[in-house]
Amino acid sequence: MSVEIATRMSDKIARYLDLASAETKLTAANMANIDTPGYQALGMNFEAEMREAMADVDQQRGPSKVRVKAVDGLIARPDGNDVSMDRESLNMAEAQLKFKIGVALLRQEYQRVMDAIHADK
Repeated sequence: MSVEIATRMSDKIARYLDLASAETKLTAANMANIDTPGYQALGMNFEAEMREAMADVDQQRGPSKVRVKAVDGLIARPDGNDVSMDRESLNMAEAQLKFKIGVALLRQEYQRVMDAIHADK
């Protein structure tokens, strides 16, 4: 038998983790296409997506689709590709840190719930 314990905070942290994962996947796709002629780097506005995700949780809606768009202002090479490995490496490190923070927050939230459950013992 599976028991699911969810709080509003754990739902918000889960959305945060989903967004951090989506950002990691976008960055990996950009890195994988560094040699693809004409490829334009894709990205998302993490903060705007996070605000939307928090509103979804507060209004008890399902997750919204992440809005992905071509990144503006990057310098394209002669073949039209504008992916920079330095930029993508920095984005990957940032996304990984976001994910680690989310996991730590979720662990803390579940510990808080478990402490409340066992408070009488």
